[in-house]
Amino acid sequence: MKIIGAALEHDVHVAGLVHFLHLAEEAGHVTINLGPAVPVARLLDEAHRSGADMIAVSYRLTPEVARTLFARMKKALPAHALQKAVFVFGGTPPVAAEAKHSGLFQQVFSGEEPVEEIQAFLSGKKGKLRGSVPPQTLEGRVRARAPFPLIRHHFGLPSLEETVAGVTRIAESGVLDILSIGPDQNAQESFFRPKEMDVKKDGAGGVPLRRPEDLARLYAVTRRGNHPLLRCYAGTRDLLRWAEMLTQTIHNAWGAIPLFWYSELDSRSSRPLAEAISENLETIRWYAQHQIPVEINDVHQWSLRYAPDAVAVADTWLCAYIAKSLGIGVYVAQYMWNTPPETTATNDLGKMLAQKEMVESLREDNFRPMHMIRSGLMLFSPDPAVAKGQLATSIALALELERGKPASCWMRFAPSAVLDSPRQGVLPKIRSWIPQSY
Repeated sequence: MKIIGAALEHDVHVAGLVHFLHLAEEAGHVTINLGPAVPVARLLDEAHRSGADMIAVSYRLTPEVARTLFARMKKALPAHALQKAVFVFGGTPPVAAEAKHSGLFQQVFSGEEPVEEIQAFLSGKKGKLRGSVPPQTLEGRVRARAPFPLIRHHFGLPSLEETVAGVTRIAESGVLDILSIGPDQNAQESFFRPKEMDVKKDGAGGVPLRRPEDLARLYAVTRRGNHPLLRCYAGTRDLLRWAEMLTQTIHNAWGAIPLFWYSELDSRSSRPLAEAISENLETIRWYAQHQIPVEINDVHQWSLRYAPDAVAVADTWLCAYIAKSLGIGVYVAQYMWNTPPETTATNDLGKMLAQKEMVESLREDNFRPMHMIRSGLMLFSPDPAVAKGQLATSIALALELERGKPASCWMRFAPSAVLDSPRQGVLPKIRSWIPQSY
């Protein structure tokens, strides 16, 4: 298809037009960009002369002026033999409303659509994206979203009703691909032992889940919008029972299990260390038997406690090796940046590239790592404006983990991005970045 585009008359803003034509070229179309401030007559003349199949119009100034321009264009069409051409508009929401009202355009974009919707339109899938259910497995979702990242967020409010309302709104908005449900501490430690719960702690740190039906309800209300994948933090004990329940109720996208933690080491559980390790390994094996991805969320716990970077890198390899040995097929390797917060950017990148190379050294057809980046829990200022800047900076650095490659990834707040292609020979290139502890 040949597509010709222009920003009309007085409008010199072309960023949106350039983006649209770039997406069109990626979809295999031939494009002509007439640029800014193009008179209506010239656009129609050039479209006729070039034999354009689609005419992309951009305008982002005054809606009232746009109304007049659209009327002039519509009136001039019969003289240009463009009856078979498809007219597409892109602009700000107020001008987009005028474009829809004009009846001139077969498709109108207001800038509020996800980029996948534009890509679907350009690929001839108009109308098929919205209302369809994206893949409901982690691997499938990553492939369908590529080259864009999956976005993940942890969510749980102090009451079940608030959380139900919140996850409903999140699903309808389509802003997240993965919704992580955060239970309160009572649920994490004593879900299967309700008599041990301290009612004064209800809602502390998350949603007070008390029955499997609570989880099933959260899953049910998210079967709308973009149908996000759901997952939930494992309990700090009874991890195997949690794994079984989460699979049955929310179709857990992947399990997050530690090796050493949720034990007497961190006091999030009273389990003796040897007992905790044994139960954790048993749970990972269970996930492997049921072909469910696993994240061993262990490494950043050391860094949060100012362990040497060498410990974090070594534990990265240990976690991946154990997951592979226990039969995990899809392995989620987590990288928490800015931890500890005093880490410099170059040292942080060196540490993470070393961790990634450790994981990738184990890649085989039956062991497929995905790499999830997230910003450091201790990084953020309580001032929201400062925290937003810290978040943007952290993610910009973290995406360097996959520089030069399509980012098959997801993000969490602090967002995480998963990068699933191997990278060979990294360590020799970054020796000068790596702290002496390596």
